[in-house]
Amino acid sequence: MRTIAHISDIHFGKIDPVVVEGLVADLNQSPPSLLVVSGDLTQRARAGQYRSAAALLARLPQPQLVVPGNHDVPLYDVFHRFCSPLKNYRKYITPNLQPIYHDQEMFVLGLNTARSFTFTLNGFWKDGRISEQQLQEIHTATAGIPESVFKVVVTHHPFIPPPGRRRYHIVHGAARALDMMEQCGIDLLLAGHLHLGYSGDVRMHHKGVMRSILSVQAGSATSTRRRGEPNAYNWIIVEPDRVTIEVRTWDGSRFCAQTASRFIRADGVWNRLT
Repeated sequence: MRTIAHISDIHFGKIDPVVVEGLVADLNQSPPSLLVVSGDLTQRARAGQYRSAAALLARLPQPQLVVPGNHDVPLYDVFHRFCSPLKNYRKYITPNLQPIYHDQEMFVLGLNTARSFTFTLNGFWKDGRISEQQLQEIHTATAGIPESVFKVVVTHHPFIPPPGRRRYHIVHGAARALDMMEQCGIDLLLAGHLHLGYSGDVRMHHKGVMRSILSVQAGSATSTRRRGEPNAYNWIIVEPDRVTIEVRTWDGSRFCAQTASRFIRADGVWNRLT
C-alpha cells in the first residue's frame, strides 16, 4: 500500500495565508509516501511568487513530485512567455520537467502540459497540450516496469472533463494520449487546473479487451480563487486493484476528511464502490 497527497493550484500571489499554514500542519502530521503537486504554484510566474512557493515546498514532506501549470508561465511578460516560459520555474522549483518517482510498488511520471499558447480561441493562453514526443516518453519511461507496479501520470491539465460536461478545458491531444497510456498500462491520472475536485474512469477497448484508467482531479489547495468549492486536496490510498480518494477540505480552521470515493478494479476495469 502507498499513500499520495495530491495538492494543486496553490497560486502564490492569490493565496490565503491561514489555509497555507493549515496545509503545512495537516500534511506534516501524517506524511504520505509521495507528495504530488499538479501545477499552478504561482499566480503570475513572478520571481517573488516562486520564492514563496519554493519556501512552502521546503516545509512539506518529502519525497515530492511537482509539475508546472499554465499560471507558472508569464502572462503579461510576452518576451519571456515565448522565449523562456518556465525560466523561473526551473530556477526556483526544479529544472526537471519530466520528474519520476519509482519504488517497488508505485511508478509516478510527471509531464508538463503548460504551453505559451495553444490554437484555441477562448483558451489560447491557458489551455494545455501533450505532444507526440511526450507520448513516446511515456512509452520509454514505462518500458520494463513490471505489470504489478501501480503506474501514475501527473499533469496540470485534465484528460477527462467534469461529470456531465462534454469538453471543458481538457488537455489538447487527450484522446491520443489516453490510447497510448492504456497501451503502457497506466492505472491512474492526477491533475488540477479547474479548481474542481472530481474522479472517474476512462474506458477503452484494446485488442478486444475492455480496460479503464482512473482519473482524479484536485481542487485548489490554498488559493482565494475558489470556484464554488472550499480549499481542498486529495489523500489517495493506492493498492494493486483498489484506490481510495479522500478529499480533505478546509473547514475554516483546519483540513479534515469530507468525502471518500472508493474504486475497485475487476477484469481491468475500475468500478466505483457504493
